[in-house]
Amino acid sequence: MVDDKERNMKCLTFFLMLPETVKNRSKKSSKKTNPSSSSSSSSSSKLPPVCYEIITLKTKKKKKMAADIFPRKKPASSSSTTVQQYHQQNLSNNNLIPAPNWQGLYPTIRERNAVMFNNDLMADVHFVVGPPGGTQRLPGHKYVLAVGSSVFHAMFYGELAEDKDEIRIPDVDPAAFLAMLKYIYCDEIDLAADTVLATLYAAKKYIVPHLARACVNFLETSLSAKNACVLLSQSCLFEEPDLTQRCWEVIDAQAELALKSEGFCDIDFQTLESILRRETLNAKEIVVFEAALNWAEVECQRQDLALSIENKRKVLGKALYLIRIPTMALDDFANGAAQSGVLTLNETNDIFLWYTAAKKPELQFVSKARKGLVPQRCHRFQSCAYRSNQWRYRGRCDSIQFAVDKRVFIAGFGLYGSSCGSAEYSAKIELKRQGAVLGQSLSKYFSDGSSSTFPVWFEHPVQVEPDTFYTASVILDGSELSYFGQEGMTEVQCGKVTVQFQCSSDSTNGTGVQGGQIPELIFYA
Repeated sequence: MVDDKERNMKCLTFFLMLPETVKNRSKKSSKKTNPSSSSSSSSSSKLPPVCYEIITLKTKKKKKMAADIFPRKKPASSSSTTVQQYHQQNLSNNNLIPAPNWQGLYPTIRERNAVMFNNDLMADVHFVVGPPGGTQRLPGHKYVLAVGSSVFHAMFYGELAEDKDEIRIPDVDPAAFLAMLKYIYCDEIDLAADTVLATLYAAKKYIVPHLARACVNFLETSLSAKNACVLLSQSCLFEEPDLTQRCWEVIDAQAELALKSEGFCDIDFQTLESILRRETLNAKEIVVFEAALNWAEVECQRQDLALSIENKRKVLGKALYLIRIPTMALDDFANGAAQSGVLTLNETNDIFLWYTAAKKPELQFVSKARKGLVPQRCHRFQSCAYRSNQWRYRGRCDSIQFAVDKRVFIAGFGLYGSSCGSAEYSAKIELKRQGAVLGQSLSKYFSDGSSSTFPVWFEHPVQVEPDTFYTASVILDGSELSYFGQEGMTEVQCGKVTVQFQCSSDSTNGTGVQGGQIPELIFYA
């Protein structure tokens, strides 16, 4: 009786009967059974099959995949095309005939499936993708497609499945459809800036959620003031609330850049209304007004209307009254909106009275100014000081590097002033990433002799991505002696944003983490 210790041994025992042994045993056996036929049987008898007796015991070892058991070997120069070459080949639908036994070249089902991507070999369905005049015929394999998409499963194997050899898809871009097929066949995500929205549409239409999420992540990382308005419109269409929120963050903080972008003119009317209604829009109202007129001009072209003042007002409709014209500076109104021709004479007169008269008329326009955004300040020193011989400038650069853990928009820096009474300073501020200048400004500010910090602003807030170090620099010209910070911190928690600081090689005037200038970062989050 086998004891428990032997029964539970974690091993795999093979009993192999080698061919020579089998041969010898076979001869001996034949002699015993039929001695008279020994001479003839030795030449004509066949070897019995090799016997393998395999005893498999319980084991806690992790199961190995095919790729682990059979590690991938580089094929010889005379062998068939590699998977990567198949991918490149199949993107253009060359459909070269695979080499014989091509299946044996690839140890995993993923690699073998990849060979079938955009390949006519064994294809049992074809798609005619794209609008009329721009179609592309693409092969498919129903089983693979059904495994990758519930829509394709219903299309090919559902109760209402239709047995069609060719399916027309006029509303999907061919490049986007190929990107979706590549994900289904190859488990690879290949996105490009010019097709990612179309790919997102295809992923949503055919319910491929992981590809859709990858598209959204791609859009979030490439989000900027130039495309924020267009992506806002698309995110609402695709019902992606997280992307919508990211778009609003960019539009609020960099409103003037977003409103002046070409993409703003491509948005739909509903998105236009939502932007004009936005309370936290951080922009001058004259910029909002001019952006609305630019949108109206393009909308007239889309509707094949003549470019006239009347038609511009017509396409704007009630959205015109969402522009807070009474909150403009008087000069902006007098030299801009009042002379645009879009307002009626009565509207122009009433708004002028709104500015000047004690008894203000009722207006259809919103007369309350937007709240905008409240800037946050990250102060990196625990104290400040001054000495009889510090801090001097002499045209040298004070610089510090910083990184944040979430996207923010740097609006400017808080700087120290003179320690010897009131003084005026000229400040050149810069924000760089890996040596590239992202924003700079040359301006003057007045210090009252106190140890307070004084804001110096960029023309437009600069978008800063998380987990990347940026360089903040300033060159000051003014009173020789000023306050300076000390007891600097390497990490500062400012609201929901964590800011890390480190010394910069650009600093030639003594500023570092522990002390010096640039005490504050001013930002929107």
